[in-house]
Amino acid sequence: MGAGFLFCLRRRGSLVFAGTTPPNTLFAMTSLLHIATGIDRISRVAGHIAAWLGVLMIALGATNALARYLGRYLGANLSSNAYLELQWYLFAAMFLLAGAHTLQRGAHVRVDVVSSRLSLRANAWIQLLGTLLLLLPFCVVALWVSWPSVVSAWQLREMSPDPGGLPRYPLRTLLPIAFTLLLLQGLAEAIRNIARVRGHEIPREEPSDLEST
Repeated sequence: MGAGFLFCLRRRGSLVFAGTTPPNTLFAMTSLLHIATGIDRISRVAGHIAAWLGVLMIALGATNALARYLGRYLGANLSSNAYLELQWYLFAAMFLLAGAHTLQRGAHVRVDVVSSRLSLRANAWIQLLGTLLLLLPFCVVALWVSWPSVVSAWQLREMSPDPGGLPRYPLRTLLPIAFTLLLLQGLAEAIRNIARVRGHEIPREEPSDLEST
């Protein structure tokens, strides 16, 4: 095989040819890409959970609105702060859990005026540097800043100050979970961009079943 051999990666029926690569480098890159694929699965599960939380939030919002109007007609209070806060909590959970999956799908807002004129390798460099210099440090700082408040909330069993409100400490727990997911997905994107910079062709991921329905 000489100094190298042809790298061929099969993924969902797609073949990726990366040219001649030294065996040790090939093994390391393939292992990292497998890790990135595992992180993708975790982000995809979180995205599916966020999608269903959105469905529950919409259903609860419609129920709250119906309860208010029906309560006026009947002269009774059919709604409560708990229902309203639960709707807000569902929205917060959906927003936090969807971040990593949105990054995985490349659906975050971006400016393509410059990137559309650049080569795939140049774009990979830009995304890699942005991930290493901006996204990953931001996630680390967010975890460091949010962790004390999460611990304090659990110690105090923090509750809503409104009458009939819900506990807030479980919701605060989603902060480190969300930023950990985003950090992991950022690492997965960095791995893929390193592969692109090295000349490997990484195929676009096909939409999941939930996204295609």
